[in-house]
Amino acid sequence: MTDRPPLPPFTEATAIQKVRAAENGWNSRNPEAVSLAYTEDTSWRNRDTFVTGRAEVVAFLTQKWERELDYRLIKELWAYTENRIAVRFVYECRDAAGQWYRSHGNENWEFDEHGLMRVRKASINDQPITEADRLFHWDAPGPRPEDHPGLTELGL
Repeated sequence: MTDRPPLPPFTEATAIQKVRAAENGWNSRNPEAVSLAYTEDTSWRNRDTFVTGRAEVVAFLTQKWERELDYRLIKELWAYTENRIAVRFVYECRDAAGQWYRSHGNENWEFDEHGLMRVRKASINDQPITEADRLFHWDAPGPRPEDHPGLTELGL
């Protein structure tokens, strides 16, 4: 088993590192690479979809990013304990018809001793926006630049 630092128990600093690592991974839009952050038997609830195991994670993310075009995500630490992290997040994307959305959500994460996420529970609400209303501007896929504002700075 390979460790995926930072490992629990989390401090504020290591929880923030874990959140940014997750954000960067999802912004890669690489389902196979993202799945490696989760345990082999990971359990998810994403809206009304339930996912179990890395293979289902890959399938879920592949379908997600085929639908949600020009996807860009920002996550922010909300709270943490020894092996759990709560985040809030916002992402922007457009559908094939060109309609842009801003999706607001919260996630609860639980990690094993190797720093792999074994539980992910996500609640998400979608808001249609115009292209002019977009706030997330960086070259994608890829990580959010260090100097790009976060959710609090953007007033989200």
